[in-house]
Amino acid sequence: MATTETVKAKSLYRVREGDFTFNRIDTHKGAFDVVPAELNGALATNEFPLYEVDEEEVVARFLLLNFQRPEVLRQIGAMRAGSEGRARWKEADFEAWMVPVPPRHVQLRITEVIDSVDDQITALDAEEEALAAVLRRRRADLIADDSIEAVRAEQVFDFSTGVRRTPDRGVGPYMTPYLRSANVGYGTLDLSDVLEMNYEPAEREKFALRYGDVVVSEGSASVNAVGMPAMWRDELPAPVCTQMTLLRLRALEGACIPEFVFHWSMWAYESRAFLDIAGGTNIKHISAKRAKGMAVRLPSIDRQHEMVAELGAMESALKAVRAEAARLREARIGLLSGLLDQSITIDV
Repeated sequence: MATTETVKAKSLYRVREGDFTFNRIDTHKGAFDVVPAELNGALATNEFPLYEVDEEEVVARFLLLNFQRPEVLRQIGAMRAGSEGRARWKEADFEAWMVPVPPRHVQLRITEVIDSVDDQITALDAEEEALAAVLRRRRADLIADDSIEAVRAEQVFDFSTGVRRTPDRGVGPYMTPYLRSANVGYGTLDLSDVLEMNYEPAEREKFALRYGDVVVSEGSASVNAVGMPAMWRDELPAPVCTQMTLLRLRALEGACIPEFVFHWSMWAYESRAFLDIAGGTNIKHISAKRAKGMAVRLPSIDRQHEMVAELGAMESALKAVRAEAARLREARIGLLSGLLDQSITIDV
């Protein structure tokens, strides 16, 4: 909690419910809001200018919607003054900003329409959170079933740690895309920024990913990132290799199936089992040696297929809700812009 000892500002200002405010540093990120009832009487520094809104002229919520438009935020980002890290959008900038203001009853109708969309988005987010919690619990029940005999991970998974990125690998005749920790999220891959380095043909053969391989973030200064896994599904043309910042887990034929490796890795991340074996102080690392010794409750191949089918159906439901929420957020952007520039008209 901030106190007068931890806050270095010379002056603090008392906020009131309904005040319009913004963060001068992060305006380009949409840091605008209307003070809610629960913050009435709170204190703010001068980085959060406060404005009393004349609700007879402009509805505070309508004003806020104007500053949620992507095109407006881009314009604000382009005009902020100051060097990176200290750039500000100041009071004079806000006060000079032109906002088209239709009649009050139109403002209220626009906010009503957008609020109804926001309510749907909130409901979908709550449904997504509930489904994700159920999936995590069910995965834990299946993967950590103590009625099943435990074996060492090296008995069912093949491990690889990739190669170290060095300056001499920056050029060469065998430049090859590779994955690193930055590409691995919570059960997902971000392939928007895949780098390349030189892998000799023998290295390509050894370190190239195969469909169904699971890559695990081997180390990070953030404990939330240690052990984060994702499955490779041939999203890019082969060959694609791995850097040393990732552990690669591959199902050993006859022992397990790739989807089981993925769900076991997800469980190991969610239960913090990966973090528990990580060494280091400021930066935690999972070594292949420690990972190989982890316990795996290994059901039969037939049972593995049953487990992954059940968990896969739950994942599909979760992805459908997540996709619906994403589509609605995208639709909200177009609807909001259309309502505010009056290219979309509504009955009032």
